[in-house]
Amino acid sequence: MSLHRVVALISPPQSPFELACASEVFGTVPPDAEPRYDFSVCAERPGPVPTTVGYAIHVDAGLEALQDADTVVVAAWNPVGAPVPPGVADALRAAHRRGARVAAICTGAFALARAGLLDGRRATTHWRRTDRLASEFPEVQVDPDVLYVDHGDVATSAGTGAGIDLCLHLVRSDHGAAYADQIARIMVLPPHREGSQRQFAVRPAPPRPDTSLAPLLEWAEGRMDARLTVERLAERAGVSGRTLARRFTEQLGTSPGQWLLTRRLDAARVLLEETDLPVEAVAARVGLASAVNLRRRFRARFGTTPGAYRRAFGRAR
Repeated sequence: MSLHRVVALISPPQSPFELACASEVFGTVPPDAEPRYDFSVCAERPGPVPTTVGYAIHVDAGLEALQDADTVVVAAWNPVGAPVPPGVADALRAAHRRGARVAAICTGAFALARAGLLDGRRATTHWRRTDRLASEFPEVQVDPDVLYVDHGDVATSAGTGAGIDLCLHLVRSDHGAAYADQIARIMVLPPHREGSQRQFAVRPAPPRPDTSLAPLLEWAEGRMDARLTVERLAERAGVSGRTLARRFTEQLGTSPGQWLLTRRLDAARVLLEETDLPVEAVAARVGLASAVNLRRRFRARFGTTPGAYRRAFGRAR
């Protein structure tokens, strides 16, 4: 398998965290697995690039590195009002025209917008900057309340940890859920957060030990083949359905029903990748009752069928 070339474009002053989001995800190789990505860094001018935390990063490659990239990651853009040099904008547009996937982490969306790559598209950025993005670029459909937006050829993420979510999502798109989950486990992260999940939960105070959802989620994760309903989850937690829904919104930014469906579909993807079970059996094991139900929900979420997904990511490949 040829390595997928990921090139992170950085600019002064570079935020180290956003760069690390990409380098950790694309640079991590699970045990007993072959490397899938070749990760490198470039800048408009090779040499030392100042960072936001007082030290410099030495970069060897210039913009010519983008000519061979399969994925270009713009790892933030500081300050957000800084212009994008014409050479950088031209290089981004040229990479996109050539067929490279272009992704922005956090305020990197401003660079993509200034290069014209977000015109007429949904996009997001850190919630503190969404109003400014919408004001400066009215042709961009700014969604202020999601973790990331992926159009296939162009993707944007919210701030900080959402950059990791986007990178894991891209790995999942390239190599399937099981491979991405291995990387997430190595990084001690939850395996998957949907892009449509809210950027931040409305949480006036940290949950008390007796209100944390962690024990309930762990209990439910081990019983995906059972008839789990919101009512049963509420009964297990010892609260009303309304209280459970409020805690999910506060702590996870989603509803109990959506969380259950997401976890079931994630479990189905892993079974499709790693087993030869018939689709009917996969549906039963993840609690979706029938192959018809699994196919319908799978297509609605991922835009493909379980059979096509297995052909693309199954172990036989």
